[in-house]
Amino acid sequence: MNDLLQLKGHFESRKNSQSFGARKLPGNDINESVSLEKLNLLINQIQTVINFWSSDTLLNDKLLTVYYNKIVAKSNRIQELFHPHKNTIVGAKFTETNPIKHIITYCLSIEEMKSASDKLKLCTEIMKNRGWNKITNDTLTKINLKKIKIGSAISKTSFIGCIVDSYYIERLDIDAERKTYEEPTIVTLYNTGKTAKEILQNLNIDYKRGKIIDDYTLYLTAAQYAELKAKAPYLIAMSVKDLSTLTSDEFISKDFTTERTIRLPKGEPIIGVIDTGFDESVYFSPWVDFKDMLSPEIPHTVNDTLHGTYVSSIIVDGPSLNPELDDGCGHFKVRHFGVGTANGFSAYTVLNCIEEIVANNTEIKVWNLSLGSMFEIEKNFISPVAYLLDKLQYKYDIIFVVAGTNKNKELNQTFIGSPADSINSLVVNSVDFSKAPASYSRRGPVLSFYKKPDVSYYGGDKDKELTVYNGLKGDVKNTGTSFAAPWISRKLAYLIHIMGMTREVAKALIIDSAIQWNKNDNINDTIGYGVVPIKISDIIQSQNDEIKFVINGICDNYKTYNNTIPVPMEKGFFPFIAKATLCYFPDCSRNQGVDYTNTELNMQFGRVSESGIESINNDLQDAKNTAWITEENARDDYRKWDNVKIIRESLKKRLIPKKNFNSNYWGICLTSKERTNTGSRPKVRFGIVITLKEMNGINRIEEFIQRCTFSQWIVNRITIENKLDVYAKADTDLTFE
Repeated sequence: MNDLLQLKGHFESRKNSQSFGARKLPGNDINESVSLEKLNLLINQIQTVINFWSSDTLLNDKLLTVYYNKIVAKSNRIQELFHPHKNTIVGAKFTETNPIKHIITYCLSIEEMKSASDKLKLCTEIMKNRGWNKITNDTLTKINLKKIKIGSAISKTSFIGCIVDSYYIERLDIDAERKTYEEPTIVTLYNTGKTAKEILQNLNIDYKRGKIIDDYTLYLTAAQYAELKAKAPYLIAMSVKDLSTLTSDEFISKDFTTERTIRLPKGEPIIGVIDTGFDESVYFSPWVDFKDMLSPEIPHTVNDTLHGTYVSSIIVDGPSLNPELDDGCGHFKVRHFGVGTANGFSAYTVLNCIEEIVANNTEIKVWNLSLGSMFEIEKNFISPVAYLLDKLQYKYDIIFVVAGTNKNKELNQTFIGSPADSINSLVVNSVDFSKAPASYSRRGPVLSFYKKPDVSYYGGDKDKELTVYNGLKGDVKNTGTSFAAPWISRKLAYLIHIMGMTREVAKALIIDSAIQWNKNDNINDTIGYGVVPIKISDIIQSQNDEIKFVINGICDNYKTYNNTIPVPMEKGFFPFIAKATLCYFPDCSRNQGVDYTNTELNMQFGRVSESGIESINNDLQDAKNTAWITEENARDDYRKWDNVKIIRESLKKRLIPKKNFNSNYWGICLTSKERTNTGSRPKVRFGIVITLKEMNGINRIEEFIQRCTFSQWIVNRITIENKLDVYAKADTDLTFE
């Protein structure tokens, strides 16, 4: 087996020097056009919206929903009709039709709506005066080149912008259809400049009995929600029922008593567990620091400690309980926070607890959350708890491992439940010991796009369960995603604390280890990218014909790149196939609905040519003078806006070495894009795992290390033995004389 390598080198960066040029209708199809009839229809629709809001005194700025005719890129959304320099988008979702289309809600002043209507009226007057029933790209090109003059009433840039904006609009309206709930609900209102507290007060809804989560999100009783829905349904951006929805898994259990012992801890890494309570009578109790976060007024029973104790038993002593799953990671200490009972609890309670827990325990890098909702995730927005996890992971240098949730016998679920819709978290589903999806598994994706779960691991099933432990029954045979997730928490903690990896690289290593050379590129909605290997050594090491190395850094400009990776050659050709896995933790905006992640990092990896990097996935998104790529294709083919990127080549029967383009190097290029118009670009840390597989089975790692050294790379061998020695010495107490 070859050691994992860590490469450290200098990355160049540069700003975006490309200009978009004049706007035009999509593609080169001469049939693409905007008709006079459509412009008149849009004028009427805007006027209908204006009339609706004319008597409203509740809001200063008003809401208008644009139903687009496709999934639209940021550059193709309304720019001219509404204020082009103001971030007016307050919500986005997808239609339930096929093909999927964008529905985006804007917050605008009445004056801005009237201005848009006036611009469209000027456009229709110009078309009527020239006898045009429709406008094509040919007409727009002639106007832009001043071959056709449109007069002085509106500039040619504004005229063209209005026409292109109108092309992408299917209709304009007010979105006021909302679900009905008979249970307490967590509601998020559109950001209209007024807080939820102010709005409820102005609507004479008794908000004092409600619970404010943030400026726009609050907990409402069923009666309060019904009153809000009756008075102002158009203000409700998102709603999700809350009553006892967060529950521990539904599982089968078989128990038998076993006496067990364990040595005392010696400074092992700590993993945070947020779950039900913990039974402090168990044999591994010295390894667990338990903190009960529930009010003393809430009755506690022994059953309230079962699930949490099961989870911590795997983290502390999983290999002793399940020798066939011995991962080589040893034991871990646990700081266990009890946030619920066996009967379920409110997401509102969990929201308050988790933020306080993480803020007061920032030294913990890996958090295990094996609790989940019995109800399916919503299609058009992230759940409040998942959003909190994403926000905390962006703010702090931490990672959550979240169980993918189980099916409930009484409910006909298909999709995973909250908080397994957390984008930044590593979401784990369960497989049986034959690596088939467990009978209780639920599936993704999230927001019709983001790939969840990320990976799968062994959670047992009816034919073979896992062994967990509690003080009441001793050894217990049990199954569930709750018991798959802690194994991945152990591996992440080992990579971060023992091996010294960043969380970005650690997450990328876990996901990369599940990806097989001979599988197709499509992620499975139930298993994710695959099943993670049992042994930690199989994650860190690679086969003798493979070179696996990790790179981490910070992306703080439009382009971040290095074109000096010296891949070994034979007779002028590169005898390798390759794969690369990128992970990063972006800031997210729940109020943007399906447009959830704020930052996009696109990755290109491949041979260096005169024109740039010839990426192994033929990605031409950011190349000049290439075929135009639609937003749908960019998302489907290159995972645009996803925070996990996998690009790879398949292991085919006949492999042909790659020619070089007068260069001995391969390169990596990350392109950063922002969803919102904030005017600033955040610094985004990234982790990349790259594997080169030699086509002829030859071990070329020593040659690669030598070439890297000559090319100014610092190369570190990552071996378990060396890292264990370093960790042991770092943990030694020093006595000064």
